[in-house]
Amino acid sequence: MTTRGLTAIAGIEVGHHTLDARPTGCTVVLTRGGATAAVDVRGASPGTRETALLDPVNSIQQVHAIVLSGGSAFGLAAADGVMRYLDERGVGYRTRTAHVPIVPAAILYDLGVGDPTVRPTAECGYRAARAASGDAIEEGSVGAGAGATVGKLAGPDRAMKGGIGTALIELPDGLRVAALMAVNAVGDVYEPLSGTLIAGVRSADGLRLAGARALLRQPAPDPPGGENTTIGVVATNAALGKAQLGVVARMAHDGLARAIRPAHTPVDGDTIFALSTGSLEGSAELLRIGALAADVTAEAIVRGVRTASGLPGYPAVRDLKESTP
Repeated sequence: MTTRGLTAIAGIEVGHHTLDARPTGCTVVLTRGGATAAVDVRGASPGTRETALLDPVNSIQQVHAIVLSGGSAFGLAAADGVMRYLDERGVGYRTRTAHVPIVPAAILYDLGVGDPTVRPTAECGYRAARAASGDAIEEGSVGAGAGATVGKLAGPDRAMKGGIGTALIELPDGLRVAALMAVNAVGDVYEPLSGTLIAGVRSADGLRLAGARALLRQPAPDPPGGENTTIGVVATNAALGKAQLGVVARMAHDGLARAIRPAHTPVDGDTIFALSTGSLEGSAELLRIGALAADVTAEAIVRGVRTASGLPGYPAVRDLKESTP
């Protein structure tokens, strides 16, 4: 499935590259003209690159791409390929001797799906950047969502397929707020408005949803490892500074917590980047933008699991005959 979510923000392009050797890949968010950026990391097991420079006290104000990748920490290499792609085109922070592309990145752990020696590389990042466009975004089991899984509190044998999804809210005054999320949570995924459990840990027979909520109220099994993480990007066309975007990223995590339960756990590395292209004229109401960022984050997470395709041992939402615990 494709939809115009994050790419509806002028100046933002998205590209995926999925590795055929096993389900994994990377997703690149390009901002060739630069975008002001911030980040908020809530999970206790993150894997990131170039996030310190996004602190408002630091000098760099804009980024030229964000990379979301599978492959655990190995997948951070995908950012090297994106830097090479941008360097070839003269895109980057201007210094006296070169343009240096600013490319923060975050990874998710998917090494348990297929051959763990197959990981996104710099070439993967280069190809994703080359494929990036402002067209509708492919969702589901592609790019950083290719090997994503959810509902792992009872172990991988009772988990389900995760994926990548995007969502957009556009208001009559021209304000746009969008999100792109790669969903690989240890917890379950809920539809926030209805409270319906739609994906997560399955029953012992694998035919229906058991629900992490019930499991957490039983004698504790062996704790899961730090092999999870939901990562993504929220963006707006409103003109915001780094400190303001830090608030937006923080509020976007509220949407993550509405859609994923439990969230921000010791075994997730939940990370959300926030971008501003500043193409919308006029003042920005930070409270409204942050609230909308939470809404699109939750919607993108739900879309990520609904559009995913199942793998052997990891059924997708569409594969389960029953959808309630």
